[in-house]
Amino acid sequence: MTADMVETRGAAGAAHWEPGAQVLWRYRANGRDRSIHICRPVTVVQDTDDLLAVWLAPGTVCAKPQLTDGTDLHQEPLTTRYTKPRTVVETRWLGTGVLKLVRPGDPWSVWLFWDDGWRFRNWYVNLEEPQTRWCGGVDSEDHFLDLVVNPDRSWEMKDEDEFAQAQRVGLVAPHQAARIRSAGRAAVAAVESWGAPFRDGWENWRPDPAWPVPALPADWPALRERPRTHAS
Repeated sequence: MTADMVETRGAAGAAHWEPGAQVLWRYRANGRDRSIHICRPVTVVQDTDDLLAVWLAPGTVCAKPQLTDGTDLHQEPLTTRYTKPRTVVETRWLGTGVLKLVRPGDPWSVWLFWDDGWRFRNWYVNLEEPQTRWCGGVDSEDHFLDLVVNPDRSWEMKDEDEFAQAQRVGLVAPHQAARIRSAGRAAVAAVESWGAPFRDGWENWRPDPAWPVPALPADWPALRERPRTHAS
């Protein structure tokens, strides 16, 4: 069943996907290259006017960037990580799966990670461009900085070195860097006030075992925003 076929309208008139719908969670490349270079098929957990929650199941085939010489990005020295030629490869998502939460208009999404046996590990606040919603999923652009939030509510800003290097090579303009810093401060404030979604008990959520693992469409880079269709 496609995402288009299970869309319904919420109380505020916005189009929503039903639980169990399969959609795409995608990211554009940074800088001048605006092509989609990350694609993760996910299953909708909840979709309301206030929150989209999706499940990235273990073993899901995803698309991600890689250097053309076969080197994983995070194995490449930072000085050349963003300047060497890249390609996009398919790979399986390892680990126990990730629950991703995003509120409309927020310049970040919140991811929940578990260890084996559903032992909750941490929240992960991924700073990113507010997501663009289309009939087959959501698109955004990663902003390098991340916030790791531990079960005891302590937090740590991560990837400052990547953020600095992205600015040095021109992937993040000065005005954009200031906006990202502001988003980071807002995310920290949300954590310190223990607002939504941290307070909402999502760490106790579990996926429906009947959900199949979504497939990566062959044409995932070419899919574009188009008019929505709705269930009658």
